Amino acid sequence: MKKSIIIVFVLIGVASQAQMKKWTLKECVQHAMENNISIKQSELDVELTEIEKMTAVGNFVPSLNLSGGVSENTGLSFNPVTNNAQTTTFLSVTGRINVGYTLFDGLRNFRQVQRAKISNLASQYRLTKMKDDISLFVANNYLQVILNKANLEVLKSQNLVTQEQLQRTQDLVDAGVLPQGDLLEIKATDASEKQSIVAAENTIQVSLISLAQLLLIKDYQNFDIEDEGYDIVDEGVSDKGVFEIIEKAKENRSEIKIAEQNVELAKKDLQIAKGANYPTLSAFFGYDTRYTDATSFTQSVDPNNPTSIQQIGVVQETGQAVVGEFPNTITTQVGADPFFDQLYQNDGIGYGLQLNIPVLNGFSTKASVKRSEINLLDSEYQLEQAKLDLESTVYQAYVDAKGAMKTYEAAQSALESQELAYDYAKERYDVGLTNAFDFSQSKVRYDNAKIELNRTKYDYIFKLKVLELYFGIPVDQLKF
Repeated sequence: MKKSIIIVFVLIGVASQAQMKKWTLKECVQHAMENNISIKQSELDVELTEIEKMTAVGNFVPSLNLSGGVSENTGLSFNPVTNNAQTTTFLSVTGRINVGYTLFDGLRNFRQVQRAKISNLASQYRLTKMKDDISLFVANNYLQVILNKANLEVLKSQNLVTQEQLQRTQDLVDAGVLPQGDLLEIKATDASEKQSIVAAENTIQVSLISLAQLLLIKDYQNFDIEDEGYDIVDEGVSDKGVFEIIEKAKENRSEIKIAEQNVELAKKDLQIAKGANYPTLSAFFGYDTRYTDATSFTQSVDPNNPTSIQQIGVVQETGQAVVGEFPNTITTQVGADPFFDQLYQNDGIGYGLQLNIPVLNGFSTKASVKRSEINLLDSEYQLEQAKLDLESTVYQAYVDAKGAMKTYEAAQSALESQELAYDYAKERYDVGLTNAFDFSQSKVRYDNAKIELNRTKYDYIFKLKVLELYFGIPVDQLKF
């Protein structure tokens, strides 16, 4: 029963290992594009510029504001409808609608929209550059893992040869053909190679963890990459002249486009700053109404006694009284009109134009214009510097790629020579014409030549892809 359980667990472990996903370079780059924090931050910057553009467009929309209020007054207060003072308790309601629109503001609204569009374009270029940088960083780490794995295979394959030599030397020593020292030398070589194998395995694990961390993958133990099918694929860029590559880089690279957009942003900022010197013309419209439940008093003629006779003077000579007939009025308390009737009766509108002419504002507008002019000059200098930096960078990448190619070709020649030397040393050792120490030294040189070939190969691949990227080949179309 125990054996069956053990077999089941072993089979499960084997199955899980067989199903372990091996990431290709394309998958790693795509995963980084979707999960890298720096790229996400650049995407947020793009969204912010979209909001900036929405705000700039919103300046062309009229402003509309509604306001209202409800209050209750007790004691001596002014009736908001009759404007008469009275001592009572009443409820009042007010409502207001205000509409405003800027007719002219020195074209600053138009400039703000243009600036927002340029800012959005610049943020997209920054996002593209960030994706290119992250893609190359992922590719470099990926190729480093492949290099480490290739070096491990070299060490393992050569250790198999050492194992064969160890067994053969043991047999020859036992037969008395070779001295014991040769056996000890081979054993020392075997121990050193096994130590190198362990170190190479650790190096692979560390490089895999580094790549997983770059991709924000936390399952380090089950993370692995596809280490086959990657070779030197030259799209013909290496055959082109360096100045042709530089010109293509100036046309395609995001560094230059970002600097160009920064110049355009500075120009718009200058135009906006100058716009503050112009008058601002705006239109407004307002509507308001009110309601109160307060009672009021009215004067009316008494229907029962419409007139009354009152003395108005005296004739001085005769002393006779002078009288007059006056309307006989009575005061009547009137209740509040219905709510909607009052809203209609008590409403009012106001509209007009407002002109603001800047005359003196503490030189703030003049200082803003000067500051914008300086920023424009600075951005133009930065554009020129970006072009110079790109020329230097591309030239360095071109030299690096050419140098890496020559180093790789030299490593191939060195490996061929070391392989011949190793085969010759092996033949001499097999017939007893050389000792184990000389043979092991030849083997070490041969192993190092293989490792150096791997290093120069993947170094050339990476530097070639960097050159192709500067030439304008999109990162998702680079071939390995």
